Amino acid sequence: MVRKIIKIDREKCTGCGLCAEACHEGAIAVVDGKAKLMREDYCDGLGDCLPSCPVEAISFEEREAPAYDAEAVEQNKKKKQEHECHADEHAHHSGHGGHHDGTLPCGCPGTNSKRIVHDDCGVNDECHEHEYTNPSRLSQWPVQIKLVPINAPYFDGANLLVAADCTAYAYGDFHNKFIRNRITLVGCPKLDDVDYTDKLTAIIAENNIKSLTVVRMEVPCCGGLENAAKKALQNSGKFIPWQVVTISTDGRILDN
Repeated sequence: MVRKIIKIDREKCTGCGLCAEACHEGAIAVVDGKAKLMREDYCDGLGDCLPSCPVEAISFEEREAPAYDAEAVEQNKKKKQEHECHADEHAHHSGHGGHHDGTLPCGCPGTNSKRIVHDDCGVNDECHEHEYTNPSRLSQWPVQIKLVPINAPYFDGANLLVAADCTAYAYGDFHNKFIRNRITLVGCPKLDDVDYTDKLTAIIAENNIKSLTVVRMEVPCCGGLENAAKKALQNSGKFIPWQVVTISTDGRILDN
C-alpha cells in the first residue's frame, strides 16, 4: 500500500539518537552511528520523531510500504519492557546502573535524557572532606538546547534557565546562583549558527514551565540568545515570571 512514512537523511543525521528515543513504536534505532528505520510496519506515520531531530534530518514521504502493525508494535513494547525490568533487577543486585550490558537506551550517551539528584551538602558536611567542596547543582541531562527533548519529564513544573555557554566560565558561583533548583539549557547562537526560537517556543508552550531566567554575556553576539528566549515566551502565549541577567567578561553581574 502507498502511505505516509518517515524518511531519514543519513547525510544530515548526526547519530544523536533523539529520534529513536522519541519514537514510541520502536521503529528507529541508531546503527553504525546513523539513525535507521528498522521496521516500516512499526512506523505509524504520525511523526513524533520529527520535532526531536536537531538537524532536521527526518521528513515525511509517501511511498509503497507495509501497513502499520499496531499489534506487532504492542508485542515489541511488552518484550522491551520485560527486558528492561530484567536489566534493572540485575543492575540493582549487582550495584551498577544502566542496562546489564552497560549500554544506554539511545545511540549517543551524550543525549541520554535523565534527571540528576544530588545529596544536599552543606558547608560543614562530611562530604566536603572529599571531592564535593563545591558540588554540582545540575539536575538534568542533556543541557544543550539543540539536544534536549522537547517533552522531557523534568520540564514539568520547572524553573527554566537559558544560559549562554560562556556564562558558567565567567561567573564563579554559577551553579549555586543560577543552576540550583532550575532546569538548565545552554547554547551559543554564534557557534551553533542557529535560531533557538522555535525549539524554546515548543519547550515553553508544551510544558508547565513556572519561570524563565536568561543569563547572557555582555558581548553583542549573546543578544541572539536573549532575543530567542523573549520571542519564544511571546510566541508560547504563556504569562510567566521572567528575567534577563547579564554577566561581564570579568565575571560580574551587571545591572540591566
